[in-house]
Amino acid sequence: MSQGDGAPLPEAGGVRLASRTDPAWLPLALERFDEVLRDHAHCEKKAAAQALSLLAAWPDRTALVQRMARLAQEELQHFRQVYDRLVARGVALGRDPGDPYAKGLRALVRHERDETRLTDMLLVGALIEARSHERLVLLAEGLDDPELRRFYAALAKSEAGHARLFVDLAKEYADPEAVDARLAALVEAEAEIVAGLPLAARVH
Repeated sequence: MSQGDGAPLPEAGGVRLASRTDPAWLPLALERFDEVLRDHAHCEKKAAAQALSLLAAWPDRTALVQRMARLAQEELQHFRQVYDRLVARGVALGRDPGDPYAKGLRALVRHERDETRLTDMLLVGALIEARSHERLVLLAEGLDDPELRRFYAALAKSEAGHARLFVDLAKEYADPEAVDARLAALVEAEAEIVAGLPLAARVH
């Protein structure tokens, strides 16, 4: 499913995706930026909740608990920053309509053993962060407002760091070669999920 037109594929925190976002996404996102901003706020909120869910599910993994606690704090701060920009634009947060992209990825998580489930949950987190990084970079390059450009460039950098964090944690609790092999399979599956979704004014 990799794209072979010569341009480099998106990479974030050591995670190289197998596809690039459709070029038509950015004009749509810029035209309907309030919708993207609302979706982005929900994404940051759910990222904080997911970090807390991981540390609650594996409370005996000290490194995971420490890093997920820090991540939850950071994601919640990002949520507040995005939400403040929504409020400044007179836009209500509204209810979360759900995220078919993330739902599709999480459907790939193996449940036969606790170890494989943890590996997959962490790698799914890495892929979500890597795809978010790609799209926030596009927004940072496409927005006219200088403050929003700086804001999204900074958040994109954070997303790349989060992708690396998830992969590093996966390798801390499982064989690194097995993690790399599983990540390669999930990267291809992620590209298939992206290809099957309609273009929308969303982060994913």
